[in-house]
Amino acid sequence: MLLAFSVAPSGRPADAPAGSDADDASVHHAVAEAVRIVRESGLPNRTDSMFTTIEGEWDEVFDVVKRATHAVGRYGSRVSLVIKADIRPGYTGELTGKLDRLEKALGE
Repeated sequence: MLLAFSVAPSGRPADAPAGSDADDASVHHAVAEAVRIVRESGLPNRTDSMFTTIEGEWDEVFDVVKRATHAVGRYGSRVSLVIKADIRPGYTGELTGKLDRLEKALGE
């Protein structure tokens, strides 16, 4: 399975003091926590400016997404999570394989 996800906090964390970094609209610290969890999982992954894509089995991929979502939740009172999955039993290496096939088709 390939699973692309985007997770971001919104709202002020309950324990954030007024005037703290929690007032900043940037979410890069929260996203860094999520990406750290993905990278430490050992699953093949790629992060771009919009999504992080993970490759693995259903349970292991969703475990990583769950842990990343909980980590981001510490940065706000709400969490937005967007998920898109490509479930293709019997295939591995698709994180790069799909792109390889696309580049080949573009070169034909």
